[in-house]
Amino acid sequence: MNGIIFDDTRKDLPPKQLYRLFVSVGWADSGETSERIAYGYRIPWINSTLVVSAWEGERLVGAVRVLSDTMFRSIIYDLLVLPEYQGKGIGKELVSRCVIHFPNSEWLVQTTEGISGYYKKLGFKVNSDVFLSVPCKLFTQG
Repeated sequence: MNGIIFDDTRKDLPPKQLYRLFVSVGWADSGETSERIAYGYRIPWINSTLVVSAWEGERLVGAVRVLSDTMFRSIIYDLLVLPEYQGKGIGKELVSRCVIHFPNSEWLVQTTEGISGYYKKLGFKVNSDVFLSVPCKLFTQG
């Protein structure tokens, strides 16, 4: 992690760099290159409770966002690290810095089975609660 600087004060991450993070981890289509789409990726980040980012110089190499009531429950969304920087402790440090902000909060993360092992190594346990969801598009249909 030599040369990596972490920032927990900035939510308005550069849209094109943030978009590239999503593309690099396979969560966005690289064909969607319009500036409007790139700017759309930053809206959830600006509206999150906490954003922690990792930088090498001016290059965004990792980021995580959190929604939290700051006391009882905090949820990690979109933990992203450029593939060439993975395995260097950056993701672990991003999560650690989130927990430092709200140390008494219960921490949740929704993830896939394939990625769940990563979070288990960080101390997360499988939750036996039932989580229900409704796709957001359902509410926008007339």
